[in-house]
Amino acid sequence: MLDKVITISREFGSGGRELGMKLAERLGLPFYDKELISLSAEESDLAEEAFLHYDEHLFIQQEPSEQRLYSPFSTVYEVSMSDQIFLAQSRVIRKLAEQGPCIIVGRCADRVLENSINLFVYAKMENRIKRMNSLETGVNPEMMENRIREIDKKRKDYYQYYTGCEWGKAQNYHLCLESGLVGVEGCSNAVLSYLQCIL
Repeated sequence: MLDKVITISREFGSGGRELGMKLAERLGLPFYDKELISLSAEESDLAEEAFLHYDEHLFIQQEPSEQRLYSPFSTVYEVSMSDQIFLAQSRVIRKLAEQGPCIIVGRCADRVLENSINLFVYAKMENRIKRMNSLETGVNPEMMENRIREIDKKRKDYYQYYTGCEWGKAQNYHLCLESGLVGVEGCSNAVLSYLQCIL
């Protein structure tokens, strides 16, 4: 019986969320992705809209350049909304892990938790464009590629800012899966085989 949390980091459009849902179904585990937003909002008393706005995006507040003298009440000492969101989500992730094995997508869960099994899902750009266009028909492929690159960059910046680790680097994960060749189903089978070696 699996006794660890499985975390899934993913390139946008690679099928990481779908993989998480498939694994949760096959292993009989709770699944958390967007669900973390409402759970974290409840935990922190911050508005759910704030979590939706800042979700896996990094916003660093810049001080006005003319403000050079800081008083103890200066905004430089305030915790940014990005940091508040990250801390709230981290508390919820740890709480969920204490309740038992589950699958968590994104939100730096692989670094928030110390003893999880960490997956990274990626695919070639053409496969990701094709996949996203199958979900959202009528989007120009060039526009879709720009959107994919933009979301990947936000995820990368967010991950590196809060963890100090390189997003997508193989050494930071237990298993990296290329979904373009074998699809989400093939990735799911590969993960299950990998888990058999751990159990």
